[in-house]
Amino acid sequence: MNSLILPNFSPKCKSYVSIAKDVSWRGLHTKRKGFQKHNGYVKIVFVTTKGEMNRMTTHQGILDFVSEATALLQPTHVHWCDGSEKEAETLIDLLIQEGKAIRLNPTLRPNSFLFRSDPSDVARVENRTFIASKTKRDAGPTNNWMDPKELKATMTSLYRGSMKGRTLYVIPFAMGPLRSPFVKYGIQLTDSPYVVLNMRYMTRMGFEVIQAIQPHMSFVPCLHSSGYPLEVGQMDPSWPCAPIDQKYITHFPEERLIWSYGSGYGGNALLGKKCFSLRIASVLARDEGWLAEHMLIIKITNPEGKVKYFTGAFPSACGKTNLAMLISTLPGWKVETLGDDIAWLRIGKDGRLYAMNPEFGFFGVAPGTSEKTTPIAMPTSSKDTIFTNVALTDGGDVWWEGLTKPAPSHLVDWKGQDWKNSPTPAAHPNSRFTVKISQCPALASEWESPEGVPISGILFGGRRSDTIPLVMESHSWQHGVFFGSIMASEITAAQITNDYGKVRRDPFAMLPFIGYHAGDYFAHWLSMERHTEAALLPKIFMVNWFQKDENNQYIWPGFGENIRVIKWIFERCDGQVSARDEAIGYLPYQKDLDTSHLSLTNHQITRLLDVNPIIWRKEVDSIETYYQMFEEELPNELLQELSDLKARLLK
Repeated sequence: MNSLILPNFSPKCKSYVSIAKDVSWRGLHTKRKGFQKHNGYVKIVFVTTKGEMNRMTTHQGILDFVSEATALLQPTHVHWCDGSEKEAETLIDLLIQEGKAIRLNPTLRPNSFLFRSDPSDVARVENRTFIASKTKRDAGPTNNWMDPKELKATMTSLYRGSMKGRTLYVIPFAMGPLRSPFVKYGIQLTDSPYVVLNMRYMTRMGFEVIQAIQPHMSFVPCLHSSGYPLEVGQMDPSWPCAPIDQKYITHFPEERLIWSYGSGYGGNALLGKKCFSLRIASVLARDEGWLAEHMLIIKITNPEGKVKYFTGAFPSACGKTNLAMLISTLPGWKVETLGDDIAWLRIGKDGRLYAMNPEFGFFGVAPGTSEKTTPIAMPTSSKDTIFTNVALTDGGDVWWEGLTKPAPSHLVDWKGQDWKNSPTPAAHPNSRFTVKISQCPALASEWESPEGVPISGILFGGRRSDTIPLVMESHSWQHGVFFGSIMASEITAAQITNDYGKVRRDPFAMLPFIGYHAGDYFAHWLSMERHTEAALLPKIFMVNWFQKDENNQYIWPGFGENIRVIKWIFERCDGQVSARDEAIGYLPYQKDLDTSHLSLTNHQITRLLDVNPIIWRKEVDSIETYYQMFEEELPNELLQELSDLKARLLK
């Protein structure tokens, strides 16, 4: 049961729910009674009958959470979200009337809408994201840490009165299928209708969820404020948010609590996503013996009809979405998706590792998405989609860089300005589309399996112009965890120009998302081998689609041709093909990698599968330097793997 979250406030009144004018929550109507003072807070009081209250929830923890937040935030109204179509239509109509949303051409893009954020609020703010564990050690070297007492005092001051003139929306949501024994529940409070609409696509949300949260069940309280209270008569901006130095995305792992203030964008505000499903869930997973990972889940069917499931962890700009929605170029091979971003993995009753996608939708990056790169994403987002910070065409449709060539001659860019063949991007590089996963034409039928699906292989990937071969398999589970711990990508010019080409380590593609000490996280991965037979665990592979030749051109064609690498991985899991044992892992023989009908020379294929000892010795030096940040918390098993690698390279 969740405890009260706000200091010095323990409400005694049993009727404290407010509903916006003329809106009912599944027949629940309330009447405003007046105001009460309690310990210095002003509290809006409403009267309901006991029977009506029970129709919402009898979960005292939820009721206390909403009551305390209402007292602190001081909203004009409180609305309990039921997740219905009618509710969504009401909210979107309101946002359109207020000039905060644009309805796209219903002929071209039915029931789809465009939002433009404030230019200061366009992405995750990692430098304003905190793990407020009880000790700094527990947050570790990869997280920003703040003392939880100090942070709560600072944020409570910011929260006080921050929803004046606004409606507080209560969003009951579930991560995972409601019928799954592994489902986790959250209650998000927000003053953003935009967040409500996006959470409706990204999570299972509303009436069925709150009915499923029984009085004895725990939930994760998620508090979000845009940080822009409204005084009487004050104009509301089209995208309310706070200045950057007042933005806080905070996690209290011991309390399973999330507080977010000042940002309305993406994972900063959709608290079921990275905040819950990774940062808090990684702590839950550590304590309960499972894994919460930044991974896609795919289903592969070979020409004989045999099925295997794989997960994959890739940093941004490394082909993750493309692989999740890959269209095979090999006859008879089929790829279906179960998720593109997050996987929760558990040891099943049979000893195998099972994966479940806890999300309900896609929150995809728009730029670069096209018929060529990710063709499945095009019909997926053809209707019932929320677009944020993309450009608007004269015909009322959306556009972004990479969608078509050439660009339309005239657009309205993501800032609402005329755009005509300008060197400035028309769509923000982090512009997004939000859509339910059920609209994906390549969705696997098992995607809502309550137990998840059994995983045969785990893929780790990165963007490296050399060093990492096209594909390699780990020698063991421990060696595979070593693979995950050293994952890295070269920084692109679009990220940090001064560091172009430098390698950025991103362990397990979880660098910004591990909710506790990364050394303990590595140890937790290693511990999975102790909970089952080693032979039952998935094989672990590392892939790299991004090797370049002497002319700085990509060697491997990528995109749909990546199925050829997946085919080798599939067959390795079945023991159908052999591999050569190299210092860094098992690599394919050229004869076993299907390159038929590709215009690759033998020299290019050799280059793709090459292990250069000189380059790898430099890689070992880089890994040693990187490992120093974890100090004595780095598991000895990984130090041993590094030592063994160094010895093999000297042979």
